[in-house]
Amino acid sequence: MPDSYRLYYWPQIQGRGEFVRLALEAGGADYIDVARRSGKRGGGSAAIMKVLEGGDPHAPFAPPFLELDGELISQTANILAFLGPRLGLVPADERSRRRVQQLQLLVADFVAEAHDTHHPLATSLRYEEQKPAARKNAKAFTTLRMTKYLGYFERVLARNPDGAQWLVGDSLSYVDLSLFQVVAGLRFAFPSAMKKLEPAYPHVVALAARVAALPRIARYLKSKRRIAFNQSGIFRHYAELDR
Repeated sequence: MPDSYRLYYWPQIQGRGEFVRLALEAGGADYIDVARRSGKRGGGSAAIMKVLEGGDPHAPFAPPFLELDGELISQTANILAFLGPRLGLVPADERSRRRVQQLQLLVADFVAEAHDTHHPLATSLRYEEQKPAARKNAKAFTTLRMTKYLGYFERVLARNPDGAQWLVGDSLSYVDLSLFQVVAGLRFAFPSAMKKLEPAYPHVVALAARVAALPRIARYLKSKRRIAFNQSGIFRHYAELDR
């Protein structure tokens, strides 16, 4: 195993950093969640800003980013592609690895649309400043876009050869963890919509349950390391958007 991975992400929210945390936890990696340390120990949001504003011409644009042996790797899908082979979270063959990354990039699109339900006009505006647009966008998301994304992942799982239970191949990969996180996030943000929709996607629901039951993930979900969903992250629950 290499020296400890150092993950940089905002300490108060799951956000995109959670997709990386899940991979680190599932892979049994030794890692430090830097910003969740105290300021006296070099943590907090100041630790992130120190890297972003440190003068490196190739400094990350924004968290999450991962540090290992002096190298900074940013962008969620890119970080996961880096971690996958090291943590045993991708198949051995290159073709399957490309499929995993292809699905991960689709997850990124899904997550971006989920976020935009509550911030459809601009991330610089507060939710309260864009409620009418948010209601329209959330309605389209829950009735059209969620079904399109979930339906695609359902077909991938249903068509897997020999009844394989994971998205790619016959073993867990990082995109399975990411799809679990999306399902968990949607259940928090849109509980009414998900209650209606889930029966149509039994393979996706079963995969999410399998991931949650993995020993390392089950321990993580019960631990203090798992930040609770809240009204500052990607997935936010507003009752008026879940109708």
